[in-house]
Amino acid sequence: MSGSLEKTATTSPKKSGLNRGPGRKPGASALKHKSLVVHGSWWWAFPGLAAVIAVHYIATFLGAGYAFTDFTGIGDANWVGLDNFGRILQDYEVLASLGNTAFLAIGYLVLTNVIGLLLALALNRGLKSRYLLRTLLFLPVVLSSISVSYIFKYIFAVDGALNNILVALGFEDLQRIWLAEPESALIAVLIVAVWQHTGMAMVIYLAGLALVPQELEEAAALDGAGIWKRFRHITLPMIQPAIAINTTLALTSGLKIFDQVKAMTNGGPFGATDTLSTVIYRNTFEFMDYGYGAAISLVFSVVIFVAAAIQLYLTRDRGVNN
Repeated sequence: MSGSLEKTATTSPKKSGLNRGPGRKPGASALKHKSLVVHGSWWWAFPGLAAVIAVHYIATFLGAGYAFTDFTGIGDANWVGLDNFGRILQDYEVLASLGNTAFLAIGYLVLTNVIGLLLALALNRGLKSRYLLRTLLFLPVVLSSISVSYIFKYIFAVDGALNNILVALGFEDLQRIWLAEPESALIAVLIVAVWQHTGMAMVIYLAGLALVPQELEEAAALDGAGIWKRFRHITLPMIQPAIAINTTLALTSGLKIFDQVKAMTNGGPFGATDTLSTVIYRNTFEFMDYGYGAAISLVFSVVIFVAAAIQLYLTRDRGVNN
């Protein structure tokens, strides 16, 4: 009995491969197990990749084909080549909307990031009610953009809350028809978009600030570094990934602002708040000019792709060596 136990004890390590020396190849079972793990990870990812390719790329590619036709939603689509793109260069409505789109995108990018970062810094540590305040500031993000826009439409109305507050405070001269004047309508749209989505930027910056060691900041403070120096030399470099994420999301979202314009002004007054998104919608679904709408959409997609690529290049992490 003892002899069999000794034999088992001496032979089992060899069979199990636990005492395999350095340089020896793993057994067939280990290779098979490793192969199953690798292929298993691909199989788990395949449905998601297939869905992304089918919805975002194949559908977009097929839809882009209409940009070279005169399709109106009814009947056959006739090939017109680059005629729709030539129309874009002569369409004042499209060219004017480019300026509005750029204004909203840049304003949205700057304001959401600056305000979001300031809120994140204020609610990062120390404040007892920070969790409640974070929730309240993030709450607008989960609301419907259309619903929020209609609420603000009544706030900016002639007899709305904003003008009533100005009257109550004695600033009657500042009253105006906010959404009917070109000078203020576009700014009102920007304010609504920033108000609703700044909470998302704040949350992303909070996640980045959570990775900044508090001990490092305390050591810098003991060495005499002020708030600005600590932020510039410690906090800012360590939240670069959060900055890259926020700026990318803000730029692409700012370029695609649609709900606020559609609900509050519908592109008015006299096209003063028209964006490329509203022009595409109007030509495609109101004028039933699917081919022309697809052409504008294709150009718009290229603009977004190029802008996002430039932004990612400018905010890349230069300190990482691959």
